Amino acid sequence: MAMSCKDGKPGIDNGKYVRYTPEQVEALERLYHDCPKPSSIRRQQLIRECPILSNIEPKQIKVWFQNRRCREKQRKEASRLQAVNRKLTAMNKLLMEENDRLQKQVSHLVYENGYFRQHTQNTTLATKDTSCESVVTSGQHHLTPQHPPRDASPAGLLSIAEETLAEFLSKATGTAVEWVQMPGMKPGPDSIGIVAISHGCTGVAARACGLVGLEPTRVAEILKDRPSWFRDCRAVDVLNVLPTANGGTIELLYMQLYAPTTLAPARDFWLLRYTSVLEDGSLVVCERSLKNTQNGPSMPPVQHFVRAEMLPSGYLIRPCEGGGSIIHVVDHIDLEPWSVPEVLRPLYESSTVLAQKTTMAALRQLRQIAHEVSQSNVTGWGRRPAALRALSQRLSRGFNEALNGFTDEGWSMMGNDGMDDVTILVNSSPEKLMGLNLPFANGFPAVSNAVLCAKASMLLQNVPPAILLRFLREHRSEWADNNIDAYSAAAIKIGPCSLPGSRVGGFGGQVILPLAHTMEHEEFLEVIKLEGVGPTPEDAIMPREMFLLQLCSGMDENAVGTCAELIFAPIDASFADDAPLLPSGFRIIPLDSGKEASSPNRTLDLASALEIGQAGNRASTDYSANSGSVRSVMTIAFEFAFESHMQEHVASMARQYVRSIISSVQRVALALSPSHLSSQAGLRPPLGTPEAQTLARWICQSYRCYMGVELLKSGNEGSESILKTLWHHSDAIMCCSLKALPVFTFANQAGLDMLETTLVALQDITLEKIFDDHGRKTLCSEFPQIMQQGFACLQGGICLSSMGRPVSYERAVAWKVLNEEENAHCICFMFVNWSFV
Repeated sequence: MAMSCKDGKPGIDNGKYVRYTPEQVEALERLYHDCPKPSSIRRQQLIRECPILSNIEPKQIKVWFQNRRCREKQRKEASRLQAVNRKLTAMNKLLMEENDRLQKQVSHLVYENGYFRQHTQNTTLATKDTSCESVVTSGQHHLTPQHPPRDASPAGLLSIAEETLAEFLSKATGTAVEWVQMPGMKPGPDSIGIVAISHGCTGVAARACGLVGLEPTRVAEILKDRPSWFRDCRAVDVLNVLPTANGGTIELLYMQLYAPTTLAPARDFWLLRYTSVLEDGSLVVCERSLKNTQNGPSMPPVQHFVRAEMLPSGYLIRPCEGGGSIIHVVDHIDLEPWSVPEVLRPLYESSTVLAQKTTMAALRQLRQIAHEVSQSNVTGWGRRPAALRALSQRLSRGFNEALNGFTDEGWSMMGNDGMDDVTILVNSSPEKLMGLNLPFANGFPAVSNAVLCAKASMLLQNVPPAILLRFLREHRSEWADNNIDAYSAAAIKIGPCSLPGSRVGGFGGQVILPLAHTMEHEEFLEVIKLEGVGPTPEDAIMPREMFLLQLCSGMDENAVGTCAELIFAPIDASFADDAPLLPSGFRIIPLDSGKEASSPNRTLDLASALEIGQAGNRASTDYSANSGSVRSVMTIAFEFAFESHMQEHVASMARQYVRSIISSVQRVALALSPSHLSSQAGLRPPLGTPEAQTLARWICQSYRCYMGVELLKSGNEGSESILKTLWHHSDAIMCCSLKALPVFTFANQAGLDMLETTLVALQDITLEKIFDDHGRKTLCSEFPQIMQQGFACLQGGICLSSMGRPVSYERAVAWKVLNEEENAHCICFMFVNWSFV
């Protein structure tokens, strides 16, 4: 390590450069890891605390830290560019293969076109031929079976397996299926891969090609364990395993899938799975349904399940140069749409839905595990990612179990109350109750010996699932009953608790821990703190505060065919990995395959819309004009633990509660419907601030006054133009109130993206919550200057979004915003060149 120096000192050369001793470098490195950007006061303190650095000037230490940060930044950038280069190389290979496949498909279509033309001409001539030979030949052609008869012997199963392999490869890399690019999916270094859906084939099919940072054998191991990544998969039973002469294996599987709603039965499959290695070293796992026409082993029908068919599908896994794997995924199934109500058939006839729920889910799981392998294996809660995935899987599985209510799990149906809108199921099996009776923290006993589930489904019109789910998540008080929440907690003996090391913030006291972040899909496992949920302070059984573990997914409005879910359960004070969970929640499934056109911040004025009525709603004309008719089905399921002698009372309470939730959802859907929105364009200002156009003008005028330059590069001085330009400014601009505890009152689009929130939820975020300790200290030291001088320039650093994700920014500017009377109205911050770390 060398640096310039003028004066000769011990340990410092008298030449042009200063060389640190290895001991000094080691000490500085330790200090750097503790505090990579120390202030001048902190640097002075470091010299005093570390004698080995006492002969170094503070200015030299400052330069060393600057150089160290620069090297770290260069190292990270070099690593990022290498990773991007590897992804681009692999993606280029995939695109070249896709181009070759498309050229073959074009050639095939040209050949077929010529063949059909000739065949049409021959058919025209043949219509005049009434000879006996022509009739006999035609009859013999139709008597030829499509698949030759086979038996259930190993040789017969191998014959089926080899045929399955050939058909799968023809779909994965050939032209057996006409593939079209999935709407909204564009290949790139950060995309999940190349995703395509079928056009004009039997059943529904989807295909994806992608790069994952795992070895082929590990990829195959993960994908074979379908229940671990496919949330709709109830069970996969391996009934028989046969080795083959080429080193592969043939497995006979029985698989069950949950029904996604209360309106349709569940599906099951009787499958053959063939695993083998190709000559080029690629690993293949392919599957298909076994049918009577193949004369193979059979599986009798199972009660409450509709037997669906899987056509040749599977995974082609190729080792990638430099590590990792290139994977081709093909899913091709026939879900027997005839067995569901007509309104639900689009869900069972959509290749887009199959791609989102199954094909892309496989790649997401692989990418998530690969990311965990390359990153730190412990999260901010001290939990390993695998443990958090297991919790989210338990939430989803418990919700699906309650929704389907299979008799083999102990569920039985109660009689209705004259109305069949809400279905009540009861489960008193020991397996369901295991782990629910934990001792109360305050010592009060309670015994629950049964579980009740109230469930219902409803059709929604003209409300995108992502928007509705976001509102339900951010505004729980609009539909939830605190007394019911308290009862749910007390019934399974959950007492008041606190989570060590957790941060309560975000949307109304939520702690949000992201599990997966990709461009195509976001899933959050989060903890919600509910305070004052008990009916009276004297009631010791009902906790005055409680926590919910919540799983939220499907909030990306641009993803086509995505199911939106909000599933939650009261959690025990210990928050153990095996904590008892009784999941409840919502599932919203789009029924239209068209892409939903909607504004990314449609919930910005929903809270006020529900309070002041239709006149208070103002939305962008883009949404009103382009949304069209959006249909979806919402399924609601709530579980309650209870004592058996309270069954009728709890059932009545559950029915009324679910009906009240349905009413609330309908009210929210009505407020969200474009037919009830004003046709006026523009942004509705956040509550408690002047009109947005006026605020935008004040922001720009104050910036020009203090900084001497224009904030916006726009020749139009109109208020609407200023607001529009400010809203679309590339840097994050946000305002906070002048209070003892400043809260955000306004942000432009970049600001909302940086904080990962909406304009309504923005007002629940305090200024101090987005800064770390160093940022808060810097802000406190600069705040008097902002109030006296009118502005301050802040060095770059790290802040936090409302989701808890770190955000880096190059620099920040803060200035006072003055109103017409030149009184301070708020403080405005602009974060320049921000990005998620």
